[in-house]
Amino acid sequence: MAILLKNIPLFLDEEESTIQKKIGEILGVSAEHIREIRVVRKSLDARRKNRVHFVYSLEISLPPEEEEKVLQEAKPNVRAQKVLVKPPEVPAFIQEKPKHRPLIVGTGPAGLFAALKLTESGLPPLIIERGKEIAGRIKDVEKFWRDGTLETESNVQFGEGGAGTFSDGKLFTRLHDSRISAILETFFRFGAPAEILYLQRPHIGTDRLRRVILAMRNYLQEQGAEFKFQTKMTKLKIFRGGLRGIIINEREEVDTSVLLLGPGNSARDTFRMLKNSGVAMEPKPLAIGLRVEHPQRLIDRIQYGPSAGHPRLPPAEYQLTYCSSTGRAVYSFCMCPGGSVIAASSEARGLVTNGMSLFRRDSPLANSALVVGVRLEDFGGSGPLAGMEFQRRWEEKAFWQGGGNFHAPAQRLLDFLQGQGSSSLSETSFKPGVTPSSLDTCLPAFVVESLREVLPYFNRKMPGFSSSEATLIGIETRTSSPLRILRNEGYQSQSVRGLYPIGEGSGYAGGIISSALDGIKAAEAVLKKFE
Repeated sequence: MAILLKNIPLFLDEEESTIQKKIGEILGVSAEHIREIRVVRKSLDARRKNRVHFVYSLEISLPPEEEEKVLQEAKPNVRAQKVLVKPPEVPAFIQEKPKHRPLIVGTGPAGLFAALKLTESGLPPLIIERGKEIAGRIKDVEKFWRDGTLETESNVQFGEGGAGTFSDGKLFTRLHDSRISAILETFFRFGAPAEILYLQRPHIGTDRLRRVILAMRNYLQEQGAEFKFQTKMTKLKIFRGGLRGIIINEREEVDTSVLLLGPGNSARDTFRMLKNSGVAMEPKPLAIGLRVEHPQRLIDRIQYGPSAGHPRLPPAEYQLTYCSSTGRAVYSFCMCPGGSVIAASSEARGLVTNGMSLFRRDSPLANSALVVGVRLEDFGGSGPLAGMEFQRRWEEKAFWQGGGNFHAPAQRLLDFLQGQGSSSLSETSFKPGVTPSSLDTCLPAFVVESLREVLPYFNRKMPGFSSSEATLIGIETRTSSPLRILRNEGYQSQSVRGLYPIGEGSGYAGGIISSALDGIKAAEAVLKKFE
């Protein structure tokens, strides 16, 4: 039996090695009686700048007599409770295999975790990915960042691991589901650092995430799953409302009655093909805006006050939200401390930005998207692809505004607020480069107006946010899928039996963890069908 202790503070001048002694003092027991300590949760409390500290939840093991004493005596600000150990769940295992194995499209988190669930339940699938394996994909992306040479099938959006392969690798979600801890355990099992299991806002970084993805693929292959890269689904085979298979690369037929579709939110040719095939879908609201980049030391100073620069503190983060006078949500999105703003284009005449960081988050710059909500009536068209075309129009404007060579249009934040162009810029991380510009011309007027209204508020919340050191880089459009592929409670498409839309691209998730969870739930629905 173990005891769970909550709200244990540890200040910056207290080393973690002293925590056993600190627990003993708080609980009134001898430190020598504490047999084992396991960190369950670790968060950072920076609300009071002069008392920045870490907060721990800990599982500890004590002799029975000490355990009873601790549970009976209430302690201020510390809660103690017994930990009940649940027996491990035994996954269902499919004995009788269907005629054709399940098929998964996309190797993002939804596809990979669906594949893992199916494989470990006795149904190893075929997984196809339009882009390249990680090694080849990295070469193509780095060449694009060097000289602007874009490979439209191997880039930040397409390839092994999905868009998350070039990201901050955030592993937290607002969702509450018992499977989430199992997802984190799976990342750890395949090579993620142990801290992701207990940090309040865990992240893995693009460098560590790539290794985890490779380890997952190797394991799945060993267990009988098959991967095909540079393989695009170009047509569905549908008979009497049911899926019979797909055609890949315009020529090869693959028979299946089960397809888990995780295309990613940038698979615009796939969306069009699905619409033409009669797959039910609808447009959904999205958000677009800019990336803002600051020196990390500035964000640290704003968030940590006099504690900024302490060696035990991680690079500071922020999260900002506001409702404009027109009722539009304006918020920071995908904040990357110690990271880079990256070119994330997937089309020949479209400029797209995103944020990325390594596990150590050791870049001297911090960035975040600042985006504004876009409503269905803003799209300027109708039909399920209207949001997609809206994104494309503004990406093309930004492309030409930057010079037509994948350089991003950029502007000093203070110049943007004053409505004047920037003749020079502070150092930025964006590659292949930036072009001093006026960002008014590559964003809808309501986005520009909303940002100008809200930025002074953000500066009041974080004094120094709107400073001469801040640079805006355009534009951010791929915050979420522009449509939703409609499905029923059993995770199947409303119009095609056997088609299971999953993940962010299908309109049902918004990050690595939520996408992985969605893939698992869809795989469970498939397994239930075959049990």
